[in-house]
Amino acid sequence: MKKVLKYLLCVAAMVLGAVVVLYSAFYGKAIKNEQVIYIYKATQYGEIVEQLRPALRSKLHQKAFDFYAERLDLEKRYKTGYYIFGEGESVIRVVRRVVLGEQTAVKLVIGEARTLPQLAGKISAQIAADSATLLRAMRNKQIRKELGFVKDSTIAMFIPNTYEVYWDISPEKLLHRISREYSRFWNAERSAKLKRCGLSKYEVMTLASIVYEEVKIPSEMRMIAGVYINRLRGKIALGACPTIKYAMGDFELKRILHKHLTYRSPFNTYINRGLPPAPICVPSIEAIDAVLNYSEHKYLYFCARPELDGRHNFARTLKEHNANARKYAAAIERLKIK
Repeated sequence: MKKVLKYLLCVAAMVLGAVVVLYSAFYGKAIKNEQVIYIYKATQYGEIVEQLRPALRSKLHQKAFDFYAERLDLEKRYKTGYYIFGEGESVIRVVRRVVLGEQTAVKLVIGEARTLPQLAGKISAQIAADSATLLRAMRNKQIRKELGFVKDSTIAMFIPNTYEVYWDISPEKLLHRISREYSRFWNAERSAKLKRCGLSKYEVMTLASIVYEEVKIPSEMRMIAGVYINRLRGKIALGACPTIKYAMGDFELKRILHKHLTYRSPFNTYINRGLPPAPICVPSIEAIDAVLNYSEHKYLYFCARPELDGRHNFARTLKEHNANARKYAAAIERLKIK
């Protein structure tokens, strides 16, 4: 009887040990170090396995992965995406996440960009969609109509910020997400300020893009926004140098000369009154708020200071402005900047 009992206890211990080992293999800490993988539409199953199996802590975990992957038919059911598998994540969790498409969100940074192609390129570097596909979506008439933006003006919808999105988000879903963020940005407080400056949301974005490109010292943004508001109200051409660079497509142009001022383009605010037809860049939130909270004054002109410190001298009359411009031009000549 003692021998039987001893045998049964031995068997029970072995069974318990096997259960513990199997539980550890499937539910234990399998990933030895954080592992990042990208699964594209064209990614083959074998490539996924090649990335995951070496990250598993032991051969037992690898066998458990192979078994559970086959059980859940991972080869036919895996989902595209960007996945970060944390240290200690289990085999069960890893396989289920890929089957269910429980990917890791990426932090999409929307920052400085002057044109739609440039913006599409910067976004494509952060998600799965390529820049050409993104650009087509940005210029798609039906999508623009759904979002309420006119031809080639989709750039006005992008508010610079960091957004959490899925890496394999489609361009269409991304644009609708950006549209929702745009609506959130234009809350009741900001919308109430539109009446004061007499501009629509789209016009504010356009003017803010000019202010952003014009100003190097953020503390001057409200002052310069006020100058432009005064010129718009006085039906005076804005005469904004950044619009010349945009019109000519030459963003490296260091000096705007008289020959550049007559360049034929609807974006040239020297020969066309009012705002250009679309923003000339993605403006900062600071520039947008500067337009909404522009400083009230009587200045109609501003010119870079001869100290070349990024600040400006302001003037009420053309005579004062010309005097400031001559000082600035002399400083430029001394430094031989062309």
